[in-house]
Amino acid sequence: MTVQRLLIGLGIALLVLGLVWPWLSRLGLGRLPGDILVRREGFTFYFPVTTSILVSVVVSILVWLFRR
Repeated sequence: MTVQRLLIGLGIALLVLGLVWPWLSRLGLGRLPGDILVRREGFTFYFPVTTSILVSVVVSILVWLFRR
């Protein structure tokens, strides 16, 4: 696969994700148990551990299905 096609594909994927994000945020992604959120005065740290694992599993399954 050429670099140009890869970049175009990534750009389209980001565009679709950006358009679908309002509906995805209603599913509770980013607020799952296991996601780390630390709030202090003037500082917020957020690390979505569980959400990252869930998204990784879903993407892995989709890639596996499309490669079959």
